[in-house]
Amino acid sequence: MGKQSGAKPSRPGSVSVPEGAVSSMPEDSTLVSKALKGDRKAFEMIVRKYEQPLTNYLGRMTGEREAALDFSQEVFIKVYCSLGSYRPAYKFSTWLFKIASNHLIDHWRKKKLPTLSLDQPVDDNEGSLTPQVPDPGPSVARKFELAEIRQKIERALESIPAAFRELFVLRHVNEFSYEEIADIKSLPVGTVKNRVFQAKEMLRKRMGGS
Repeated sequence: MGKQSGAKPSRPGSVSVPEGAVSSMPEDSTLVSKALKGDRKAFEMIVRKYEQPLTNYLGRMTGEREAALDFSQEVFIKVYCSLGSYRPAYKFSTWLFKIASNHLIDHWRKKKLPTLSLDQPVDDNEGSLTPQVPDPGPSVARKFELAEIRQKIERALESIPAAFRELFVLRHVNEFSYEEIADIKSLPVGTVKNRVFQAKEMLRKRMGGS
């Protein structure tokens, strides 16, 4: 494909991105085309653009920052080696996160970690309470309160099954559309919507009971 065999992405988190740099980057398809022709800087720009959202996603799935950084590095290497199979007709971010999702699944299978099928019924019939999140304010006390709420949500998020947590993170943290998540996970859109809703209900119950 004309790629340089020695080129590898830098470790996620090691690149300082100037403010506004991501928004001014060329289109993904242009960067991919240049990377396939051996332009190392083009792939570095892809890494800079997606390293933070990818690391955030992996961090919430693994619960460990160092593991998330390692996984990000591995995913970007897989992405680099698979650039030739990318088709510009598809959204690049969807394609990248599909690779990341499959990488997580492979890791869980190798480690024989417990997973939950998205087709498996969930028995979670506790009463639900919706947490009331105050509007952000300028006071230090309010900011501290919001930080505590975020930590509470993160802890609750870690307690729900990984398969549901992943869909919730993709939708509400990485802000993918339901259709994009369906492409990433190879699931019907209706299933994605249903499971994201179930994930939110699980979070409400855990937030209400904590």
